[in-house]
Amino acid sequence: MNKLSILLPVAAALSLGGCITFGAKPPPSLLTLESVSSVPAGETRSSANAQTITIAVPAVSQALATTRVPVQSSNTSLAYVKDAIWVELPAPLFARLTADTVAAKTGRVVLSTAQSFSDPGARLSGELRNFGVDAATSEAVVTFDAALIRTNGNVVEKRRFEARVRVDTITAGPVARGINQAANQVAAEVADWVGK
Repeated sequence: MNKLSILLPVAAALSLGGCITFGAKPPPSLLTLESVSSVPAGETRSSANAQTITIAVPAVSQALATTRVPVQSSNTSLAYVKDAIWVELPAPLFARLTADTVAAKTGRVVLSTAQSFSDPGARLSGELRNFGVDAATSEAVVTFDAALIRTNGNVVEKRRFEARVRVDTITAGPVARGINQAANQVAAEVADWVGK
C-alpha cells in the first residue's frame, strides 16, 4: 500500500468535517428568570420555629413543555420568538422563582417535593397556563392556576394569578425582561396569598 492510498481517505474525511453538524445552531444567549425577592445568603431557617410549605413544579400544556418562548398570534395559532430559548423548561424556572419569593416574603421554610416527606407543611401546586407573549396586545403574559392546601386540614383553595407586561418588540431581550417582570409579579401575589 502506498502513501497516496492512505492519505486520500484521511483527506476526504477531514474535508467533510466542516460539513457535518450535530444539533441546531445555538442561540446567541439563553434566557432565565431572576427573582427580585430572595433569602439572603447564609440565613438559616428551621421547621422547628417556622412553618413549612412544599412547592411543586407546576403542570404545563404541550405549548410550554419546551424551552422556546410561545407567541399567541390568534385564538387558534401559536408561534415562537426567534432566538429566544430558556436555559431550562419554564415550569421549574417558575417554581424556583416562586419558592425564592415565598421564602423571602413569608419567612416559611420552602421545600421541594423531594424534600417534603418528613414535614410537607402547606402544599402549593398548580398549572402554568401562560408563559409567553400575546401578539395582539404586545404583552408578556404569565398565568398561574394555583392550588393550595394549608397545614390545617385537606381543604384545597384555588386561585388564578395573572400578570401582563408591555413589551416594545417581540424579540428575545424585551420578551425575556417582560416575562421576568410578570413572573415576579405573579410570584409576589402568590406569596401574599400563601402568607395570609
